[in-house]
Amino acid sequence: MIIRNLKDTIKTEDHKQTEAWDSVRLLLAKDGMGFGFHITTMYANTETEIEYKHHLECAFCISGEAEIIDVKSKTKHLITPGSLYALNEHDRHIVRCKKDFVIACVFAPGLIGNETHDAAGSYPKAHEGTKSC
Repeated sequence: MIIRNLKDTIKTEDHKQTEAWDSVRLLLAKDGMGFGFHITTMYANTETEIEYKHHLECAFCISGEAEIIDVKSKTKHLITPGSLYALNEHDRHIVRCKKDFVIACVFAPGLIGNETHDAAGSYPKAHEGTKSC
């Protein structure tokens, strides 16, 4: 059994911050669950283009507001508290935050913990031997 508290993970090696977002990574590949779990805050008035080529992501909005734009179709979706979005086809997308946007995220496979987006908006491929769902 794994028990963790958000406040105990802040400012540790499992907490990653950039100018546009802050991600507290509570469950990682090393935990052997086959997926990861993060609480991420994307900051108001930011726009981030992302394409997870090697991971699937599901995000549930806890607070705030953002527009998710599917780059391929140009479709826009307003995400507010209680909404979920899932990137089930490695969808290239833009997250345009109107307010601080707090989401609970599940990644499959789980991240190692220190990753940040590369120039293409992706995380590196999972290391060999990393368990996937």
